[in-house]
Amino acid sequence: MAEKAFDVIALGELLVDFTENGLSGQGNPLFEANPGGAPCNVLAMLKKLGRSCLFVGKVGRDMFGDMLEAVVREAGICTGGLVRDDAARTTLAFVKKLPDGDRDFSFYRNPGADMALTEEEVPEALLARCRAFHFGSLSMTHEGVRRATRRAVSLAKAGGALLSFDPNLRPPLWADLKEARAQIAWGLGQCGVLKIADNELAFMTGETDFDRGAAILRARFPNIRLCCVTAGPEGSYAYYEDKRVYVPACRLGGTVETTGAGDTFCACALHFVLDRGLEGLSEGDLEKMLRFANAAAYLVTTRKGAIRSMPEREQVEALLERM
Repeated sequence: MAEKAFDVIALGELLVDFTENGLSGQGNPLFEANPGGAPCNVLAMLKKLGRSCLFVGKVGRDMFGDMLEAVVREAGICTGGLVRDDAARTTLAFVKKLPDGDRDFSFYRNPGADMALTEEEVPEALLARCRAFHFGSLSMTHEGVRRATRRAVSLAKAGGALLSFDPNLRPPLWADLKEARAQIAWGLGQCGVLKIADNELAFMTGETDFDRGAAILRARFPNIRLCCVTAGPEGSYAYYEDKRVYVPACRLGGTVETTGAGDTFCACALHFVLDRGLEGLSEGDLEKMLRFANAAAYLVTTRKGAIRSMPEREQVEALLERM
């Protein structure tokens, strides 16, 4: 078998998250341009854990695209799958923090460069030689990039890669939530590892009880070997074979914003599976995975942004020693 070129390849959106950063002297809101985008956030944390990573996606040939390409390179992520678009502008998202700590997004993406990725721009040779492939639903909101995503999934699967999926539901980006549900269902039908948030589990199953919701998904999609459910400040759950493990979240205070926390968790879970595999996992293994992922996600919430805010492995381990 040919040597794998990368541990993880991720495809999807790379964008700028404009996050609130106080008021100007005139009382106007100030926004900080933070590089982000869920798939690349996942890769940024995986790089901190020593994984070789490549990103597949598209940004505009504009000042924000220049910034994002530089940041991805700075993070150590290979840009061999990053395409620049001369027509479409880089996608932007303005993030408002809500009183309960959640976020409200306003996207400038109609069109955005990430939507313009085509099948022909998918790096076939590399996708056939990765250990794991990660994707989300934002690259399935429109037909062209949807075809590119499905092509990439097909190539990675044919090469024997582990498939990882995070629905990352953003309702404003879908013209029809029925279509969102259908496309997320397609992603669920492809993956071996699933990271899904509590609201997404309810969206797909109608269940607010995590155990019942996870059971519905796993019965409908038996390809899902490991299902991780994140519940924000309440913690996270892992479902594997007949096992169910819960680990509470870190509640040490100091949260600034939650952007990138779920992506950080997802990266840590995927890193664990790349190390340990998906055979014969014990409850102790799953607890260890969740504790590390929860701790890393907490650290990201104490910082602004995502790609540049991922913690070092030593910082996560030091936090775990204090708990």
